[in-house]
Amino acid sequence: MIFTNISILDENMQLQENMYVGIKNEKIDYIGKEMPFIDYGESYNGKGKLLMSGFYNTHAHSPMTLLRGYGENLALQAWLNDRIFPFEAKLDGNAVYWGTMLAMAESLRFGIVSTTDMYYFCEDMVKAIEQTGAKDNVGRGVTNFTDSDLYDLESFSEMKALFGNYHNAAGGKIKVDMSLHAEYTSNLKTVQQMAAYTKAIGANMHVHVSETKLEHEECKARHNGMTPIQYFNSLGLLDTKTTAAHCVWVEPEDMDIMKEKGVTVASNPISNLKLSSGVCNVPELLRRGINVAIGTDSVSSNNSLNFIEEMKVFAIASKEKYQDPTAVTPMETLYAATRAGALSQGRDDCGKLAVGYKADLIVLDIMRPNFAPVHNMANNIVYSACGGDISMTVVDGKVLYKDGVYTTIDIEKTIFETNKATKKILSQL
Repeated sequence: MIFTNISILDENMQLQENMYVGIKNEKIDYIGKEMPFIDYGESYNGKGKLLMSGFYNTHAHSPMTLLRGYGENLALQAWLNDRIFPFEAKLDGNAVYWGTMLAMAESLRFGIVSTTDMYYFCEDMVKAIEQTGAKDNVGRGVTNFTDSDLYDLESFSEMKALFGNYHNAAGGKIKVDMSLHAEYTSNLKTVQQMAAYTKAIGANMHVHVSETKLEHEECKARHNGMTPIQYFNSLGLLDTKTTAAHCVWVEPEDMDIMKEKGVTVASNPISNLKLSSGVCNVPELLRRGINVAIGTDSVSSNNSLNFIEEMKVFAIASKEKYQDPTAVTPMETLYAATRAGALSQGRDDCGKLAVGYKADLIVLDIMRPNFAPVHNMANNIVYSACGGDISMTVVDGKVLYKDGVYTTIDIEKTIFETNKATKKILSQL
């Protein structure tokens, strides 16, 4: 495939106009001002359009599309205990499959090419994701409220089998991460064993960290003043590539540890604001050189996967919180949404519009009123664009969404089956 006469946001997030971009064997093969001599097949006229890297959603619970709008205007504990947990107790593989299909459709519509997920019924998730052609780091979340050995837990057995059967499946589109849910949903032995196992197999770790002040302070009370990051570090959990979701209440010493261990922070600004959890100190994390990426969390607490909207809130939340209009620039935001996320997922050849990188790309219609005029394209994408401006999403060189049409998803059936599964669960509550 070749894009012709198209504006691009290059690997340095700089605008270049009237460019040609050739795709070959799932990768970007050519970027230049002249039409190449190589035949790249199908041609896309990019006049009035912008080509850039797709987005990497670094924290999500995709099947929770089933719970969109179900637990509104509640405090966190009431939201969890009165709405979310009872609903989730009725889930089955079919419901999770269709909930995941819907999440992938919404993701592709909004330019998300890859997601870091934590949930269960993960084989059903993988089945759906593979069908759509999207990328995903799937993790079977592990909790342990007993004294049971990790190796006796059903969730661990499922996680282990998932890794053995699906890690690097679908040509590498599917990766399997180890997922410890959180400090407050596990015990010391579980953390130690998870740390050792993850390190032994060389997997990534995905874990919730310091999402709320209550979680953070109760951890310190339980563990002789240690924060969740300090506690996890003491037990070796951060010794492999780790994505720590939320990190709203992390302390300076935590940031030192995260920098030393190469931890990625997955900031989830809309979910954290909606649940009144707080605002992640992104400016300080960036100042310390910590890799900061962006996550949506689930649509039960967001309530959409509109990633451009997430980027805008990511950029402006810190400005208000820390009373600094220069905090978190559009360039930093775009990096967090693309390259930083790809690196967190272990996708080192992704997240850049550069020759040799995977063709995970999106096309935006920049001839819409909200894009005029363009003094700085990065500013417009972060502050002026909307999800509806995305007209195409490409993963590994394959067009998965274009102008309202999905190439791998029957969207009408997906919506019908998701609604059907949701109604079935509600009838059982």
